[in-house]
Amino acid sequence: MTTDRRGALRAAALLALAGPLATACSADGPDRARAPEPRPSAPPPAPGPRRFPGLPAQIEHGPRNNPRVALTFHGQGDPKIARQLLTQAEKAGARVTVLAVGSWLDRYPELARRILDGGHELGNHTLRHLDINQLSEAEAFAEITGCADRLRRLTGSIGTWFRPSRTQHASPLVQKLARRAGYPHVLSYDTDSLDFTSPGAQAVVRNSTSTVRGGSVVSLHFGYADTVAALPAVLEELARRELTAVTTTELLTS
Repeated sequence: MTTDRRGALRAAALLALAGPLATACSADGPDRARAPEPRPSAPPPAPGPRRFPGLPAQIEHGPRNNPRVALTFHGQGDPKIARQLLTQAEKAGARVTVLAVGSWLDRYPELARRILDGGHELGNHTLRHLDINQLSEAEAFAEITGCADRLRRLTGSIGTWFRPSRTQHASPLVQKLARRAGYPHVLSYDTDSLDFTSPGAQAVVRNSTSTVRGGSVVSLHFGYADTVAALPAVLEELARRELTAVTTTELLTS
């Protein structure tokens, strides 16, 4: 066989082999190097505390000429009830403020995002819900910062507000410790639903609305069936009086 003939046969064989290899390495082949899937972006950090010049260190209510109120919930208890209350508020177009207990967030960390994703605001109600005014300085500070640390880990901020546990008003010491932890103000309230006493749904409605007026901050709780039964009527009564339920920050800024 001539040299030219052998060369032609060799070239043909190489072409035949190259065909399958080209197919295997083509854009549609199984060995194609795929670009990594983009990771979902993390949600932005939740809003943090802010200072309101001219307002006291301990805030009980907002402007009285403002046709808005803040419904504030102490965050602990059965997560099913918490979700029901959030859903009820959202159906009525209301936004609320939730002051969460740190140990509750340890058990139900997903609720931090559920609260924020619903358009509500999230704050600090101490780590273990002890009588904070009766604790030593070190113990009280640990209660505030312990919850703040959990909020930061779950949401990227220490929350918008601090509310003392087992008391309507923080002592001067607790107010000072809250400022040290990063909260310019302590959030109190001027209207108490007393729902934690389980007085019945009608009593919760009456307690929440009989004295409420523009600028009021109402104290409510997760974890009580009476609150679930009462909230629709509370929201209806507020609407009848042309009062809108907003977050505490909205109450003080609009």
